[in-house]
Amino acid sequence: MAITVPAGSSLTLRCPGTQDSVMVTLAEVSAPFFPELPPIPVLSLDGPGERRFGIVELVTRSGVTWAEAELRDGLLRILGDAPADVVQRRGAARRPGTYPAAGTAQIDRAAGRRLVAVSGHVEDISIDGLLLRATADDGVPSLPSGIERTLLHVAMPWGELTAAVVTVDQRADLLRGTFEWIDADDAEQLGRFCQA
Repeated sequence: MAITVPAGSSLTLRCPGTQDSVMVTLAEVSAPFFPELPPIPVLSLDGPGERRFGIVELVTRSGVTWAEAELRDGLLRILGDAPADVVQRRGAARRPGTYPAAGTAQIDRAAGRRLVAVSGHVEDISIDGLLLRATADDGVPSLPSGIERTLLHVAMPWGELTAAVVTVDQRADLLRGTFEWIDADDAEQLGRFCQA
């Protein structure tokens, strides 16, 4: 299966010591293997000649992964191989967006289990699961470590979606999970929404 980054994808390059750079891909790029991806043409707020290095979250048709990258003159170049494999394979149609979400996360630590409030927005959703980007009250994005599952209420175009999500991967302010439980009506609406 080829690695494909679709046109119109929103990418964030996280750069140490400076503000993150948000970009939109201008063309679809594809390669048989991750290190062989050609430079990705992007639209960003950086001026000509500016050069940034950091970690980019790549949302591909196969799933999501993170990699070192360089942004220069409107091109995003992947540097080397992905540090992690694709986090979640995509077997279902997905919809990117910014859907407000709030809920309760169950954390499992040596001291025992506890519940904590989480909030943020869902950036990517399918009938199988979602990607949550958390925000804290002080504006600093973070998630407590060790989240096993989360009960989330997500504001979707048709109304509130309620689901229990089992954690697949968690990094900094991102949590990707699969649905453990979702209301039957919500599942039907979500299926139609993702196929549209």
